[in-house]
Parts: sequence; C-alpha cells; structure tokens
Amino acid sequence: MPERRPADDDTVPEVGGIDTDILEQIGQHLERSNRFAETTFQPEYAPSSVVAEYDMGYFPTAIERAYLQIRWYKTDDFNIHYSEQYDAGDHWECRWDRHPNNHNTRSHFHPPPDATTPGEDVEYEEDWRDVLTDVLGDLDDRIEAFWE
Repeated sequence: MPERRPADDDTVPEVGGIDTDILEQIGQHLERSNRFAETTFQPEYAPSSVVAEYDMGYFPTAIERAYLQIRWYKTDDFNIHYSEQYDAGDHWECRWDRHPNNHNTRSHFHPPPDATTPGEDVEYEEDWRDVLTDVLGDLDDRIEAFWE
C-alpha cells in the first residue's frame, strides 16, 4: 500500500495489493541493465517496491544519487518515481502513475522538477514491459541531455 498523499482522501478507491510476481520480474529486468549499479527487491525502507540505483558514471558530479523506485499493484496500477539528489541539497523528481485518485485521471504524470500534484493526464500501455520501456527511454533522454 503506498503512503497516503496529501491530495488523496477516503473517497478514492484502493489500488489493491502489491503484485510481487511482477515486481520481481521488473527487478530482474533492471538488474540486466548497465544503467543501474544496484537493484534491490523490497528493501527495508521501501518494502512494497523495487529500487534501482543508477550507476553514477552516467551523471555530472553535482548529482550524488539517482534512483528509480517502482511499485506495481495487482490491479495493474503503478507508481514509478525517479529522483536525482544534488550535492547542493537540491533534487529533481518526476513520477509516472496509474492509480485511482482525486487529482487527475487514473493515468497521469507528475512533471519535474518537483513531481507536482496535480499532474498531467496521460495514457500508458497496459503491459509493465511497455510502460518500463517508455519510462527508461524518457530517462535516457534526460541523462543524454546532460552531455549535449
């Protein structure tokens, strides 16, 4: 169950339980990518997630940490949170979401730099592999832009 967000209220339907089978498949997929230095399935600090820590060689030195945190639910709802943590204490974040809520349509994107709510209504593919391919493509574009 994701933590409550300030915009959510008790009239919003539940997203259902975590789909650990799909989370495990996502984790295995991310482990095969050279983008990530470490992938952790259900870490203690985020027990309903897969967390993939980016290899910092892809980033300028001002970025201390970059990670992707993914939750996938049995209802095929999801939260995919990307964060860059800067040595000056700043951050850059965005989030791809599909879940019932009272701030956007079920499928939406919380744009950078602060993953603001409400987000932008969007449509996502149904299959987790397609969603992840699109998200990783967006993040590859972000990372490549550092070096242009």
